[in-house]
Amino acid sequence: MNTANQILLEQIQTLLTSYGSALIAYSGGVDSTLLAAVARQTPGLKMLAVLSQSPSLPASERDAAIRTAKELGIPLRIHTSTEFSDPQFLANPHDRCYYCKKNIFSHFIETAKQEGLAYVLDGSNADDASDYRPGALAIKELGIRSPFRELGITKAQIRELSATLGLPTANKPAMPCLATRIPYGSRITLEKIKMIEAAEEFIHSLGLQVIRVRHHEVSTGALARLETGSVELVQLCAEPSLFKQIADKLLEIGYAHVCLDMLGYRMGSLHKSFEKVSKK
Repeated sequence: MNTANQILLEQIQTLLTSYGSALIAYSGGVDSTLLAAVARQTPGLKMLAVLSQSPSLPASERDAAIRTAKELGIPLRIHTSTEFSDPQFLANPHDRCYYCKKNIFSHFIETAKQEGLAYVLDGSNADDASDYRPGALAIKELGIRSPFRELGITKAQIRELSATLGLPTANKPAMPCLATRIPYGSRITLEKIKMIEAAEEFIHSLGLQVIRVRHHEVSTGALARLETGSVELVQLCAEPSLFKQIADKLLEIGYAHVCLDMLGYRMGSLHKSFEKVSKK
């Protein structure tokens, strides 16, 4: 381990040690996995990781998160979330994530109290401050601690330290919840979530990793707008038969239309679209 990573690891463990005990909000993503793995190895820290199981979390992601926790010896508990019974979340307003995070983290706080854990931690990092994240307001209101953000640790540093520690998530692509595929104002339903999950799972099975199936409702039925990473676009163009395979499968799933977004994958594209409409 190089000096910079050693210093970074020591900074994280020093902060974690100061907590004494903590519940870690764990998703199996690169940030929360590093936080849980380091916490697990921090002397004197009593910790528990909790995974929130929701229809918005793809089953493949849930299973991978559970496997990773087991491999790393991270004590894990599964919580079944209830945001799909919250009408404010289902209405899908611009601050939808606020209601989701408030629901999930309120439960985490109760679990922490029951287990005698002093703090609830999440894996937010320094880069998250530059992105639109209404869920961050709920986290702030509830008093959740974000060690990486407090220490000014960036996503790139998290990935580098994860690789140094041999974590399987070091190069894992970002995977926001499936509700983020539905435009603001369009009601969230289990049917839509299941369609999106099935569509993305099939596309991933073809070897295309960075993909978002944006779900739109138009007058003639459901439309799937595919955003791909640049590498995935090259893969598609190199093997045109994939277009037909994807289209046929998505039509089978229930989409009436399937189209490829020529601008490719953009983080927060639905938020940016909302901003343009709001300014008119």
